Amino acid sequence: MNASPLSPAQPQAPAQQAAAAQGATLYGGVTNRRVTVRDLAAAKQRGERWSMLTAYDALTAGVFDEAGIPVLLVGDSAGNCHLGYETTVPVTMDQMVMLSAAVVRGTKRAMVVGDMPFGSYQESPAQAMHNAARLMKEAGVGAVKLEGGERSARSIELLVEAGIPVMAHIGLTPQSVHALGGYPVQGRGDEAAHQLLRDAKAVQQAGAFSVVLEAVPAELAAQVTEQLSVPTVGIGAGAGTDAQVLVWTDMAGMTAGRVPKFVKQYADLRSVLGGAARAFAADVADGSFPAAEHSFS
Repeated sequence: MNASPLSPAQPQAPAQQAAAAQGATLYGGVTNRRVTVRDLAAAKQRGERWSMLTAYDALTAGVFDEAGIPVLLVGDSAGNCHLGYETTVPVTMDQMVMLSAAVVRGTKRAMVVGDMPFGSYQESPAQAMHNAARLMKEAGVGAVKLEGGERSARSIELLVEAGIPVMAHIGLTPQSVHALGGYPVQGRGDEAAHQLLRDAKAVQQAGAFSVVLEAVPAELAAQVTEQLSVPTVGIGAGAGTDAQVLVWTDMAGMTAGRVPKFVKQYADLRSVLGGAARAFAADVADGSFPAAEHSFS
């Protein structure tokens, strides 16, 4: 699966060429404002594929923003890759507000989507409204994301009616890890595939501006993408979706041990950072750091 944005060296369709000339493309376009839901809808219409990465702090988010990533997701995946939890379930609303606010402060162009953590929206649409409003008001995100298809449709509808853009998330929903017994691929078999299609159409009907498809067979994800008028974002869903998302620590090679099959590692930052730390420690041990140029007189 190639999640890379379209290279300028590759041929573009006429609509993409015109958009690029006007600075309207999501990747490579020049703009002095935030990416919006209208930009994402327009990208689907012209067939432009786009990228999304997770981010959890201002420094990293700034790097991705400068790189031109149009959408940054402050995922509850922070629980796994930054907070030391085994799953996303323990992540709290306060933690998501803090992390989301940092990402917003570190960016100028990217749309920032804040994840709704487990327990922040399942109880009722009113609970979802209260917590989504916190992410919008306290963190300043441009949209929120929540898991679930038909079961979450009413909450999505209420949020959208209140003016809160919602990115839906179906297929493998990590907050349901205990109910699923792990992280199995979803949508295999006729019944499961039909349910996934129903979920996708339900969240679109409720007003979601985009739908994440996680751990779904590629053929099924392509079928969902074709049937929806809103953009789909794949993660472990093949190349037929409108966009691709990866957890940044997986993408950049920071994750220790085995990574999911769908991850492509574009760097080996874990080795680079470890090497830098070892070099620093060695310099301190042998007295070569700090040298005269690192000291005040």
